[in-house]
Amino acid sequence: MSLNIKPLGDRVVVEAAAAEEKTASGIFIPDTAKEKPQVGTIVAVGPGRHADSGTLIAPTVKVGDKVLYGKYAGTETSYEGKEYLIMRESDVYAIL
Repeated sequence: MSLNIKPLGDRVVVEAAAAEEKTASGIFIPDTAKEKPQVGTIVAVGPGRHADSGTLIAPTVKVGDKVLYGKYAGTETSYEGKEYLIMRESDVYAIL
């Protein structure tokens, strides 16, 4: 996937997974009751952050990683008809 967004510093661009349409028992969830997903795929990664000493600390995540992030993490943005989240790498809790 080629994305023309280049995040700065330690920021990453995440494409959120689709919200669940129905529960495990088969009950359909209405749009008003759907929760914001906390899982997504990294589609772009910034160069990293600079330490106090001036050295560049490379990011831990890479493009294609499936990640778990905070419920209210990041800034939602739309680009070329798709919805993305731009967040700091520290807002990513785990690589799945």
